[in-house]
Amino acid sequence: MVTILTEKPSVAFDIARVLNINEKKDGHLKNDKFAITWAFGHLVQIEAPTNLSEKWSLDNLPVLPDKFILKCRQKKHKDKSGKIISVDDDGVKKQLGIINSLFNSSDEIIVATDAGREGELIFRYIYNYLNCKKPFKRLWINSLTDAAIKEGFSCLKAGQLYDNLYHAAQARSESDWIVGINATQALTLVAGNKDVLSLGRVQTPTLSIICKRFLENKNFTPETFFTVWASTEKNNTPFELKTEDNFKSIDEAKSVVALIEQKNKIEIMSVERKEVVKTPPLLHDLTSLQKEANRKFSMTPDEVLEIAQKLYESKLITYPRTGSCYISDDVFSTVPELIKKHVTIFSHVSDYFSNATKLTKKSVNSSKVTDHHALLPTEIILTEADFKSMSVKERNVYTLIVGRMLEAFHTNSISENTIIKADCGVTLKTSGSVIKFSGWRDVFINLNSDGDGNDDEEKEKDQKLPKIETGDILPLNEAFFKEEKTKPKPLLTDATLLSYMETCGKEVEDQEAKEAMKDSGLGTPATRAETINILLKREYICRNKKNLIPTEKGLSVYEAIRLKTIGSPEMTGDWEKRIERINRGELKIDDFLTDIKKYAKVLVSELINTVIEIKTKEKPKSKCPKCGLPVKFWEKSAACTGNNKQNPTCDFIVWRNILNKTLTDNQIETLIEGKACLVKGLRSKKDIAFDTKLKLNADFKIEFIFDHPKNSKK
Repeated sequence: MVTILTEKPSVAFDIARVLNINEKKDGHLKNDKFAITWAFGHLVQIEAPTNLSEKWSLDNLPVLPDKFILKCRQKKHKDKSGKIISVDDDGVKKQLGIINSLFNSSDEIIVATDAGREGELIFRYIYNYLNCKKPFKRLWINSLTDAAIKEGFSCLKAGQLYDNLYHAAQARSESDWIVGINATQALTLVAGNKDVLSLGRVQTPTLSIICKRFLENKNFTPETFFTVWASTEKNNTPFELKTEDNFKSIDEAKSVVALIEQKNKIEIMSVERKEVVKTPPLLHDLTSLQKEANRKFSMTPDEVLEIAQKLYESKLITYPRTGSCYISDDVFSTVPELIKKHVTIFSHVSDYFSNATKLTKKSVNSSKVTDHHALLPTEIILTEADFKSMSVKERNVYTLIVGRMLEAFHTNSISENTIIKADCGVTLKTSGSVIKFSGWRDVFINLNSDGDGNDDEEKEKDQKLPKIETGDILPLNEAFFKEEKTKPKPLLTDATLLSYMETCGKEVEDQEAKEAMKDSGLGTPATRAETINILLKREYICRNKKNLIPTEKGLSVYEAIRLKTIGSPEMTGDWEKRIERINRGELKIDDFLTDIKKYAKVLVSELINTVIEIKTKEKPKSKCPKCGLPVKFWEKSAACTGNNKQNPTCDFIVWRNILNKTLTDNQIETLIEGKACLVKGLRSKKDIAFDTKLKLNADFKIEFIFDHPKNSKK
């Protein structure tokens, strides 16, 4: 018998259907040839021997295990004394027993966990934990369509071909443990051991990037300057020109305005026209998809990953956790048919693709395809009814993937940029841009977005210019000056933070230059969303509309580590590059982990001499509206202190999550005070966003207040 192991049940059922494995058993399915079972993500985790980590003390640091032990995934549990301890998860333990039994009765194992670094780690940890010695082969597929599954099983790979991938994943896992445990314990202890101050190999430099930008923005001192303008027109088309220099004082600006008014005519000195060709963007990898969805629809990276994973499991897109924006030549051969099937969503460009004899191949480069190629839709065609039945967010993500495929294989966009210089007592200048051929820009031009339409990308601000020639004499309509102020760099959004994580905190605009730096980015496309989530859960950062800003706690941690190596994006990027070298077989894992342990010693010595004062924002102090006792604020609720299991005297509680929206402390405080609170972005069961007021009713339960006019359609 052959046992197939998948990463989750839904994938197992898809494969089972294709292979006609339909006999249902406890925790698996089988037929006369195969048994197929599943994990639930990581069933097994690593830990150092107990005696190294049971007590936090500076004397016990650094914690440097000679080897790690594997154990069943743990869950938090209260013992009889009320102390929180870690125990084996019963459900995980049961599933590991089922997998073990199937492995023992098998002649061979087929690894069908996700085809990537973490998927390989999930299997190997289970395999090693169960002390299994059976031979195994690897299923490596880019989508979950029936055709892809059948093709994958027809060309299974030897499991040993993925040893380097496993070692890279193991290196990431163990180095994160070593750095995280030592840094967290050291900083927590020197801060007085009152609150766990989590540090990590990737999360801490990411926090540094956010805090550094926030402080630059906050401490920025704007400087006043003055610009001088002249307005004119030709052929009834008005436009404005500006002086080449800015002025520090209002008197200078006024004197230049006087010179222009004295001249009273504008003489065109030169007209420079330049054709600018902009090539199509590359196909999406996960990070670029997350950035685009954040810009256009204000979606968070974890939302995008969750939806992309769902679309993948629904067989609509290829593997989402890809770090490549390229496809190979053999995949390119399928693109014309994919375009033909999916262009109906963008019917306004269907004529171009129907008549195109040659597709742009900018995104085709086999040497730049890593574990998986760029994101593409699969050959599955959605009916109009299926498309409309998707949630708004699912439509948005799916449309971005299909639309980017059409953009990537469309033709160049061509613009004509015009720069005009003129004399009017002083030199004046203006510019304009006209798109002569829109090319790939046509794809999204007419698409009605289901999102809020917000987009942080700079819009073209060039004004429309009439036909101007050198030597033209134009009338002066008005001369004037404007008072302006210098502006700081904007706060980071999810999209801009992801860009910085790709390039280790460096400002890189060119997409292909970013591609070249991916080996040394912070984390991987699959882990960046989780890194941002960790910082949010630790209350190091928070979201303010679309901006990511540090909390007082986050700033305190940053101040302690900003000059330490753990806060350096460059150093972390170097570790990431070395992990990728392990994946390519260019570096041995033992050499890497030896260096990590040396670094941990340096890190602990840096941190134990740190002076840190943790500043936290006090939680609101409220009294229960029902009984008058204090209200305590928790992660998922705010409850009366009389609402406890041991000795309940009051049942008052306000749950934070309501219709996919998490209430803030201040919003709950408003409700407790008996006032109405406006909450935006609630979502109905049909996933329709709406705003409304909330208030506690006579029974101290939340009720909706729709105070719109009775006849209002809304």
